[in-house]
Amino acid sequence: MIFRPEILSIKDQRMQPFIDPVEIRDLITKTNSEPHHVRDVIAKSMDKQRLTMKETAVLINANDPELITEIKEGARKLKEKVYGQRIVLFAPLYIGNLCTNNCAYCGFKADNLVVKRITLSREELIKQVTSLEDVGQKRLILVYGEHPKYDARFIADTVKTVYSVKSGRGEIRRVNINAAPQDIDGFRVIKEAGIGTYQIFQETYHEETYRKVHLGGIKKDFNWRLTALDRAQEAGIDDVGIGALFGLYDWRFEVLGLLRHTNHFEAVYQVGPHTISFPRLQYASELNIDKSHLVSDDEFTRLVAILRLAVPYTGLILTAREPAFIRDEIMQYGVSQIDGGTNIEMGGYARMKQGEVQDIDFEQFQINDNRSLDEIMVELIDHGFIPSFCTACYRLGRTGEHFMEFSVPGFIKRYCQPNALMTLAEYLEDYAPPETKKKGYHLIRKKLGEMPDDKFKTLLQEKLQRIKEGQRDIYF
Repeated sequence: MIFRPEILSIKDQRMQPFIDPVEIRDLITKTNSEPHHVRDVIAKSMDKQRLTMKETAVLINANDPELITEIKEGARKLKEKVYGQRIVLFAPLYIGNLCTNNCAYCGFKADNLVVKRITLSREELIKQVTSLEDVGQKRLILVYGEHPKYDARFIADTVKTVYSVKSGRGEIRRVNINAAPQDIDGFRVIKEAGIGTYQIFQETYHEETYRKVHLGGIKKDFNWRLTALDRAQEAGIDDVGIGALFGLYDWRFEVLGLLRHTNHFEAVYQVGPHTISFPRLQYASELNIDKSHLVSDDEFTRLVAILRLAVPYTGLILTAREPAFIRDEIMQYGVSQIDGGTNIEMGGYARMKQGEVQDIDFEQFQINDNRSLDEIMVELIDHGFIPSFCTACYRLGRTGEHFMEFSVPGFIKRYCQPNALMTLAEYLEDYAPPETKKKGYHLIRKKLGEMPDDKFKTLLQEKLQRIKEGQRDIYF
């Protein structure tokens, strides 16, 4: 049975397929995008209301340059309304690249005999985490190949190891996961390790294309992957992230597939995904893929703006797959999380610390933004963004449905921005070079000056002073 907007209240669709390609294709080919329709949809989103599939299709089909500019401007304003100026930072850490799948677009595919296969030992993992903590990272996403060795217990053990590492003032406060789908019992084991978000990308919501690019391994099963995060929800993991790999199929279809996935979660579990990711296909070792659906820069910036308008309260993640100039532009349209100081080589952070050159045969794909964490921090500060390592919501139990209750009335901006300022102050005190520290505190003073003179501002100033005096991990 397929979800339709008129039956979204039905709750009997747990772990059942929900993508109807005919429905999505009809929305793309038959939806009218007259200028007044487009502007009506933008106005609805500006009122912080999530868009329907058809309303999103109106934006997708708006090809006039003037309307595209209005879509992007609407997304920029909506982001400011909901999120303020804070950008959450994290780093990916690859744990192992053994894999039984043969995904045509991936450097870690099983039949790639060139890639160097590594699984980090406990000691190597500690070394990687130490290198990350020593530059100021506080949030990680652990990435695993799909292999029997990387079962639920293995994932849980690595999470616990990461949390145990303390270097100087450094600590990892939030561990997210990007790993193979599990059964419900497996997800329960991983949940008990104290993870944050569990992230699984469908790669493409177009089943025919999915079969063409997944040539071996359990990942060939479209529906097993499609329903994976339902099983996570059944296991109690209410903080999940979805995504599509843009470039495998028509970007318009994938945007609507992501929205249908969002609808599914809201209908069945009363909560949307915490994050949506939209990586673009990039060069990888032994890459062998049809390139007819590659997404241009113009299409990419446009689709991100459409996603922001479609799902106002869902975090949008932009990774270092993209070059700096694209990242700088897209952050204006609605991105709320980026990675910084990224190295996706197996064991790469420790080698990077030693000055070694990156090697594509250690990587899943090529990244295009190699700036250090501090360079990213400076770039954000210079553009008026507040770099944030905040993890307060997760540690206070504000996840899943509770997060939605907290975020939808507009509290994200009210609390997350002050929390971001405090994590920025921690970074400035513990890791920043003098010039970054000077710029960072100038930004903090500017943001304080924009706040009303009330008890909340006074409390924030007191907390910032406590950070200067050596206290850490303070938040609202």
